Amino acid sequence: MNEPNTSTRLRPIPALIFASRWLQLPLYLGLIVAQCVYVFQFWQELVHLLDIVWKVGRINETEIMLVVLGLIDVVMIANLLIMVIVGGYETFVSRLYLEGHPDQPEWLSHVNASVLKVKLATAIIGISSIHLLKTFINAEHLSQHVIMWQVLIHLTFLVSALAISATDRLILQPEKLKARHD
Repeated sequence: MNEPNTSTRLRPIPALIFASRWLQLPLYLGLIVAQCVYVFQFWQELVHLLDIVWKVGRINETEIMLVVLGLIDVVMIANLLIMVIVGGYETFVSRLYLEGHPDQPEWLSHVNASVLKVKLATAIIGISSIHLLKTFINAEHLSQHVIMWQVLIHLTFLVSALAISATDRLILQPEKLKARHD
């Protein structure tokens, strides 16, 4: 485990600017509270599903699918929160020093702002896909206008993720070429 080097002293203004990164700590703590809300929501939905099955005895497959997709949606949003909390803290605030820890997420070993952006974009596409699937399953109860807008929003997320990925490739290309040249 690499220990931090605390021997370097900064001048007052650079030290203040560098220390300002700790202002993000309350934001990450707030996201942890939001994660707790999602855990509570997940259990409420699961209990609701079990209650329906217990009382009614049999529910139709579409209803089960919609509730399960809702559960998956909550889990995917919770995963997104973890990526933002852990990856953002590690990237922008301070190191967690998890090297060698058996529970260290695999992706954390190579996380940076660029990787985090792409991971977040793909997670948002996954969440949007779940919402779109729920919409298609429940299409008979929705207007074409609502369905059209949800598809357009999903396509916007896809195009945005592709643009982020392409931009990152363009930015990293000179670095890769320089590394090969050296």
